[in-house]
Amino acid sequence: MDAVAVCVAAAAGGHAANRRAVFRLAFHFGLFQFLMPILGWAMGEVLVRHITSWDHWLAFGLLAVVGGRMLYVAAKPEVKETAGDPSRGLTMVMLSTATSLDALAVGLSLALSDIAVWFPSALIGLITGGMCLIAIALGNRLRSAFSRWAEAAGGLTLIGIGLRILLTHLH
Repeated sequence: MDAVAVCVAAAAGGHAANRRAVFRLAFHFGLFQFLMPILGWAMGEVLVRHITSWDHWLAFGLLAVVGGRMLYVAAKPEVKETAGDPSRGLTMVMLSTATSLDALAVGLSLALSDIAVWFPSALIGLITGGMCLIAIALGNRLRSAFSRWAEAAGGLTLIGIGLRILLTHLH
């Protein structure tokens, strides 16, 4: 659902107006949601135990940086539009990583339960990609209704997702 919320925010901010951006968003979120359980499954209990003590801080930091960049672009319209484009480059990788860190624990639980990881991971990735496509369509509709404020709303949404991840893990 974090990836879905990011897709709504990105589309509402005008970053999924063409087919390439839509593909990049849905594909990368689906791919990372597919790969992270496999990675968690392969890492084993010891390494995941070390990561879970700080993964929420990493997710929060990555989402806050991207959300902050989107807020900056919204406040400074003369800034080139791609400055906060979450569908490109390192920003896309950061968002994909931040929204899929919890999937490492899913992979670990699959390994501990003696369940093969491939089918659940493929299902998770396909469902995430499909839901992201729906979320992008919704975000594009919201953009037309809230054009001026959509970029700021998208940035605030990303920061809010990061805060939710952080607070959930701290409590």
